Amino acid sequence: TMLPEAERRNYRGVGHAFSSIVRDEGATGLFKGSVPTATRAMALNFGMLGFNTAAKDMLADMGVEKGGAAQVFGASAIAGFFASFFSLPFDYVKTQVQKMKPDPVTGELPFKGPVDCAMQQIKLGGI
Repeated sequence: TMLPEAERRNYRGVGHAFSSIVRDEGATGLFKGSVPTATRAMALNFGMLGFNTAAKDMLADMGVEKGGAAQVFGASAIAGFFASFFSLPFDYVKTQVQKMKPDPVTGELPFKGPVDCAMQQIKLGGI
């Protein structure tokens, strides 16, 4: 969804976005949110790449034709499940960190960072 008009930055293009971020937040502002995003990508790739080969081998051991459509699509489906399984917790934390807004009264952010966000979520709802 789009932000309310008062919260929009109204960039005119990529160059304007880069210069505005560097001017307002410093050069490190360009990398804000990159750690949770990269962590989620690593978990996703671990699930996809790690389990695709293992699933292909497992299916071949079960008699599925090597290189056939059943092996390729079956291994992809298994790997897709594990990619989601491993990445979704990181994706949830990433989204919570990116969406956080300061408390209107105290001005404090709800989380100190991704690890604090994850710990608070575990305390609230468990694993």
